[in-house]
Amino acid sequence: MTEKVKVVTLGCEKNLVDSEIMSGLIDARGYQLVQDKEEATVIIVNTCGFIDAAKEESVNTILDMADLKKTAQLKALIVSGCLTQRYKELLMEEMPEIDGIVGTGDFDKITDIVDKALAGKRPVLVGNPVFNYEQALPRRLETPRYTAYVKIAEGCDNACTFCSIPMMRGKFRSRSMESILDECARLAEQGVKEISLIAQDSTNYGTDLYDGFMLPTLMNKVSEVPGIEWVRLHYAYPGFFTDELIETIASNPKICKYIDMPLQHSEDSILKRMRRPGRQRDTRELVRKIRARIPDVALRTSIIVGFPGETEEDFENLVAFVKELEFDRLGVFTYSMEEDTPASRLPDQLPEEVKEYRANTLMEVQRQISNKLNGKRIGQELQVLIERYDGRNDVYIGRSQYDAPEIDGEVFVSKCNVGIGEIANVKISHSLEYDLSGEAIA
Repeated sequence: MTEKVKVVTLGCEKNLVDSEIMSGLIDARGYQLVQDKEEATVIIVNTCGFIDAAKEESVNTILDMADLKKTAQLKALIVSGCLTQRYKELLMEEMPEIDGIVGTGDFDKITDIVDKALAGKRPVLVGNPVFNYEQALPRRLETPRYTAYVKIAEGCDNACTFCSIPMMRGKFRSRSMESILDECARLAEQGVKEISLIAQDSTNYGTDLYDGFMLPTLMNKVSEVPGIEWVRLHYAYPGFFTDELIETIASNPKICKYIDMPLQHSEDSILKRMRRPGRQRDTRELVRKIRARIPDVALRTSIIVGFPGETEEDFENLVAFVKELEFDRLGVFTYSMEEDTPASRLPDQLPEEVKEYRANTLMEVQRQISNKLNGKRIGQELQVLIERYDGRNDVYIGRSQYDAPEIDGEVFVSKCNVGIGEIANVKISHSLEYDLSGEAIA
């Protein structure tokens, strides 16, 4: 009997890439990949361990999957990802439901782990969190066929006081440009049109392998891969955002005018305690410079509220900062105290209700900003990547270059003249708080 394997992915896009590689290896091994957990004889849960809420979701998912040993076909439950890298002993001691564990640096051995778990051996393979992405490994996309994420680096050296990523993913390591371009070419041959470049710190790409910041060169080379139409940048660290990178985004028509640049806060005192580079003055200058050279850019950022010692005045200044800079996209997170991080030992930890109130307040401010900025799109012609059809309303739904997959808004398109996975020219006629609508034009 051929074993049926389901991979469950939690957490970020970087985790998704790892799951896709595991799926490719499992497929190459001859096991059957399935979508329905009820069918699966093996389930792999690729966990996130970044913040408390993510850990809780990971543990709950593991327990939910374990129930299938009683109610369905499940024979082996494997756990991978950040949670296993950090808590392997605890997981194996406290969760007898788990039949095997593999860490963030060893998931290319997933088929060995599956074989041993099915043989009743309860294997644990968690070593150094340094994975070799230079390997030409098989990969089964979980994203739609026209879009894919590509890791350009792993780990992080920035040592932000609130972050546990270096513990789970190790030091910053760039992939060689050759291996990235080879992967992009293979994806393009499969029909991928949009490449989203990701790393914990993408702007630092190449500094450990080459002579200086190589992200601009890499982005230009990815845009030259036949078949690739959009190149999107995620997780650009503001401290390393060079003038050359701004010019590259501005001048290359295949590079989306979209920058995902987590700032985390506005106030100098908080940034210092977070151990983030630069100060508020630097951020304002960088945003001004980007918008001056790329007037139609969509800026996405993320903010942490409720960091230890954040006063009411700090928060009010943060709100004023967000109102002033009017980010096109903004995600707000409440500070999560992570064990063994410097921030967990800081005084003046804030109550959860204060954090939640501040997060809700800031998101309401952003909702109004988004509504205002979307209104300015009315009358514009945008290229929209069509993703699905809503037959009930006879409308196609897609994204512009200003919207990343899953996390940003959508464009509702009537009279669409292209198919799923193709790019349509759309004249925008209406706006909502986060979405747009319009009519396809020839």
